[in-house]
Amino acid sequence: MSDEKKNEEVIEDTAPAEEKAAETPKEEKKEKVKKEKAEKKKEEKAAPQEDKKPEAPQAQSDAYLRLLAEYDNYRKRSQREKDSLYADIKADTLLKFLPVYDNLVRALKQPTEDEAYRKGIEMIMTQFNTTMEKLGVEKIESLGRTFDPALHNAVMHVDDETKGENEIVEVFQEGFRLGDKVIRFAMVKVAN
Repeated sequence: MSDEKKNEEVIEDTAPAEEKAAETPKEEKKEKVKKEKAEKKKEEKAAPQEDKKPEAPQAQSDAYLRLLAEYDNYRKRSQREKDSLYADIKADTLLKFLPVYDNLVRALKQPTEDEAYRKGIEMIMTQFNTTMEKLGVEKIESLGRTFDPALHNAVMHVDDETKGENEIVEVFQEGFRLGDKVIRFAMVKVAN
């Protein structure tokens, strides 16, 4: 029995060595696979970075230029809107003063014996016209001109052989404009 025990012990001693030998190649394979995967990842990471490096500054430059152009367009659009809004508000405000002008014109047309009164109205009218000119408001010339629907509002029509076609023969209410914008159309009588 002692020989049998020795054989068993030898078998037991050799079995773990064989198992150890068998385990070692498996572990080595796992380690090799891990290393290969890590190397592939490094290569994959390295390859796109090399490609992206030259493109990255170009992409940033393009994005910067687009942003700069967008901001410039926004600034110009804002300035146009501000100018347009200012012109509209100015025109609306001046429109509210035009009835005062109409009343001054009526007052000047009325006959009066009081020269001081008449001179006062003329001075007010002169001051009003000067102020309107300083603000850039112009009268629309109408009498004797050809009717223009962009500037005039025809409220009467008369047949007169002595006048030309579409000639304005009478102005009922003066028209005004601020630059290219018409504040109030001139009310006129048109011949032929």
